[in-house]
Amino acid sequence: MIAYQLSIFAENKPGKLAQVTQVLAKEKINIRATTIATADTFGVVNLIVDDPKRAEAALSKAGMTVHLREVLAILIPDKPGGLDSLTQLLHQEGINVNNAYGFVLEGSKNAVFVVDVDQMQKTEKLLEQKGFKTLDTKTLSAM
Repeated sequence: MIAYQLSIFAENKPGKLAQVTQVLAKEKINIRATTIATADTFGVVNLIVDDPKRAEAALSKAGMTVHLREVLAILIPDKPGGLDSLTQLLHQEGINVNNAYGFVLEGSKNAVFVVDVDQMQKTEKLLEQKGFKTLDTKTLSAM
């Protein structure tokens, strides 16, 4: 299953993140996961939200540079080696991870590892064959 990530490109200065969250709050769009990476004067805010297409439209309308992309949200056991089993599989198959982040589910024994890979279809099929469960946007939003 495919999930969607929004990447918002913004200047690295006070108030830019607040602009993003304000737009989403006004639209009643719930943020499920986020990462922020900066390089000097610019940064990228990656978001998983409950309504990615509506969020993309609202952020674009507010004048922000935003990109909606497919990602895989992979359920992994929250225990030592849980992530390693996934990364070793990707490595063995020659799949490059371009961007990734993870989070632990509250009250659960599982975590979610979100990946943007260079071979999306191959990775999706491989994960299914190897028994990994992927989550779509609707399932992520319900957690």
